[in-house]
Amino acid sequence: MKKLILPLFALFLAACGGGESTDSKQQVVNVYSHRHYDVDQQIFDDFEKETGIKVNVVSAGADELIVRLQTEGENSPADLLVTSDASRLYRAYSEGLLQPASSPEIEKNVPAHLRDAEGHWTALTVRARVIVYHPDRVAVDSLGRIEDLSNPQWKGRIVARSSSNEYNQSLMASIIAHNGDSVAEAWARGVVANFAREPKGNDRDQIKDIAAGAADLAFVNTYYLGKMMNSDNAAEREAAAAVKLFFPNKERGTHINVSGAGVTQYAPNKENAIKLLEYLTSPTIQTRFAEANYEYPANPKVAASRDLESLGELIPDSLPISKLGEYNRQAVEAFNRAGWN
Repeated sequence: MKKLILPLFALFLAACGGGESTDSKQQVVNVYSHRHYDVDQQIFDDFEKETGIKVNVVSAGADELIVRLQTEGENSPADLLVTSDASRLYRAYSEGLLQPASSPEIEKNVPAHLRDAEGHWTALTVRARVIVYHPDRVAVDSLGRIEDLSNPQWKGRIVARSSSNEYNQSLMASIIAHNGDSVAEAWARGVVANFAREPKGNDRDQIKDIAAGAADLAFVNTYYLGKMMNSDNAAEREAAAAVKLFFPNKERGTHINVSGAGVTQYAPNKENAIKLLEYLTSPTIQTRFAEANYEYPANPKVAASRDLESLGELIPDSLPISKLGEYNRQAVEAFNRAGWN
């Protein structure tokens, strides 16, 4: 395994100018990114033009990037890890792969509950996990809290994706944080009893099943609905138009998750990585994230896109996002006991 890694590492260093940042060499910042959106590369290109700092990007799955950082250790060329879901950011932090690297600018741009308290990572964008329902079969006044989906009135009417999905795990972690283990497990058991089918597919598939009449409601991330509303695929646009969105738990706020980034433990270009984080959390760039990808901005000074605003007002849960990582293991265990496959 080591014989394979070392040549790959050497190739990456060559592409990045050795990963160094000195007066005699081009300024660089090396990014390991799990995000896979065109807007991200466009933003990196603009950062490079504005600052002269070249952005080198390695794209891969979140778990693959975390393992890569572990394997490379102090020889890693990576300066910044970008990924989705708070549990993954927390995992990278808890495994010693990130270092404190905050700044007054980042702290000004991003609220405290969307950042690690010691500066190991910060949110870049926000995703709300909401209820989608078919308005012909569900009365909006019958909806309230996410916890209410365990009630027998929803028997045979709910579709969901697997409990192995990080978004569901973080939702469960938030329920544990607010209500405790026993209440959360009882909720999961109730929802399992209300399934219209076994968990499968992604968030788009849940929306399609509701539109097709296979179920009446599900919970999904808002940005999936935004993407389907504006899809090139007519069937996706029709499915999105057939459902309505409801923001649950208005009293404490609707559960949110994030995509985010943190400076790696052995970053050879730490200052440049912080400059990139400051850029990514600035109002101008936050607006671009929001408009291109139907995510909510992490910067509260920036408005959501018109498409998201048309879906209704998001009152977000102010639970510290780090709690979603702290309670992830308990969430997985509760799902397993409840029989949520």
